[in-house]
Amino acid sequence: MLLGELFPYANVVYDVLTYLYFLTIVTTIAVVVSENRNPVKSLAWVTVLILLPVVGLVLYFIFGRSLKGVRMISRSQRRRLRGQGTFQPINFDALPLSPESRQHIKLTHNLAQAHYFPGNDIQIFTSGIEKFNALKADLLAANTYIHLQYYIIEDDRIGRELAQILEEKARQGVKVRVMYDHVGSYHFKASYFKRLRKAGIEAHPFLKVTFTQLVNRLNWRNHRKVVVIDGAIGYIGGMNVADRYVYGSRKHRPWRDTHLRITGDAVAALEYSFAVDWNFSNRNLLTETALHHEHVKPGDPTGVQIIPAGPTGQWSNIALVLLHAIAEAKKCIWIQTPYFLPNDALLKAMQTAALAGVDVRVMLPRTPDSRLLRLASCSYLKECLLAGIKIYFYEPAMLHSKVVIIDDDFATTGSTNFDFRSFEHNFECNALIYGAEFNRLMKEIFLNDQRQSTRIILSHWRRRPVTTKALESLARLLSPIL
Repeated sequence: MLLGELFPYANVVYDVLTYLYFLTIVTTIAVVVSENRNPVKSLAWVTVLILLPVVGLVLYFIFGRSLKGVRMISRSQRRRLRGQGTFQPINFDALPLSPESRQHIKLTHNLAQAHYFPGNDIQIFTSGIEKFNALKADLLAANTYIHLQYYIIEDDRIGRELAQILEEKARQGVKVRVMYDHVGSYHFKASYFKRLRKAGIEAHPFLKVTFTQLVNRLNWRNHRKVVVIDGAIGYIGGMNVADRYVYGSRKHRPWRDTHLRITGDAVAALEYSFAVDWNFSNRNLLTETALHHEHVKPGDPTGVQIIPAGPTGQWSNIALVLLHAIAEAKKCIWIQTPYFLPNDALLKAMQTAALAGVDVRVMLPRTPDSRLLRLASCSYLKECLLAGIKIYFYEPAMLHSKVVIIDDDFATTGSTNFDFRSFEHNFECNALIYGAEFNRLMKEIFLNDQRQSTRIILSHWRRRPVTTKALESLARLLSPIL
C-alpha cells in the first residue's frame, strides 16, 4: 500500500519540510557570509554546508557561530564596577620602558580598557607544589572574602584539600565564591559542589551546558584561572586545581606550568575580571569588594596590565597584543606553549622576525596530553624551521606553561595557549608584565627548561614517516576548532 493512501497529506508535509530544510541551509549560509569573517574560513563553512548539509549544520551551530557583540555585563553595571576604583591616570611616555613596551601598554589600554599598574610584587611558580602550598597558606589567612575561578577543579587530593580549606573559611564568616567551567569540570561528582554549597559557599558554573543548550554553549569555554583574596593577593596563570600539577601520575611526572602570585594594585584588575564573569554566571553584581588598594611601591619598576579576552569582544585582544609585540621585537621572542596552532598573521609575524635576525624560539612538550593537538601543532613546525625559528621539545614532563618573552622588559603569562581556541573561542585572562628584572627571571626559567629540551633540526624533521606527515596535515584542517 502506498504511503500516500495511508497519509493523504504525506507528500505535502514532505515538500514543506524539504523547503524549510533548504531554507535553513540557505539562511545559515547567508549569515556566514554576512558576518564578514576571514574569507577562507567563511568559504570553508559554506562548502561544508553545501556538501554535507546535515552534518555541516550541526557543526556550524556548535563551532561556527560568533558571540561578538554579546554583552557579559550591562553598561550601567560596568560603570558601577569601575566606579569603585580610583585609578590614577598614567603618563605612558614617562614610563621607564622601551618605546615598544610603552606602545604595548597603549594598545592594551585601548583594546580592553586595561589600566597599567606600576609597583607590583610578583612571585613566579613553576611547580604545582610551590603554587598550591602558597595558595593554601593565603586562603587560610583570608579575613574577608575569597574569589576563586578555575577552568578545572578536580575531585582529587588537591581538590579535596582546597574544598576543606574553603569550607573552614566559610564557617569562620569569610565570604567564599567559587566559579568553574561546566565543560572543563564535567566529570565532577555532583556531591563535590553540593558539599561546598552546604558549607555556605557560593559555587556557580560558567555557561552551564544542559541538553537543550548543548549546541549553543558547548564551544564557548571559560579557561581563566584567577584567585583574589581580600582584594590584596591575586593569582593568575596556567595551573588548574588537579593532582597532575603536584603529584603527576603513575606514568607521568608532575606537569610543568607557570603561575603568578601578585600583590599590588594590579589585583584590582583581577578582581574586576572575576566580578564581570560572576555577573555573567548568575546576574549578581559584586559591589561590596573594592577595586583599588594602596599597595603601590614607587621604587619598584614592575608594571602590570591584566587583559581579559573572549569571543564576545570586538577584538581578539590577546592575539592582537601578541601580534604587535612580535612584530615590534628587536632582540628575542621566546614562547612556551603546550599547543602551537598560530593563526596566519602570528605565524607570518614570527617568520618575518626570524628572517630579520630576531632570536625566535618556541618550546613545546615532547608528549602533550592530546595526540590530535600534537599532530596539528607539528604541522606548523617545518614552516617555522625554514624561517630560522628554533624549535625545542621539552622532555621531562608535559609542558603546560603559556609564556611569551619579548626583548628586555616585556613578558606575558596566564591561561592563553598559542592556538586558535584560546585566541578566538575561549574566555582567557593574561598578565602583561613590564620590567627588566621580571623579564630576566623569566628568561632564566626558559633557559633552564631549554637545557632539559631537545632542539629540532630541519634535516631530521624532514625524515618523519610519510604517514605521520599525512596525519599532521589532516589534523591541521581541524586547527580552527581544536
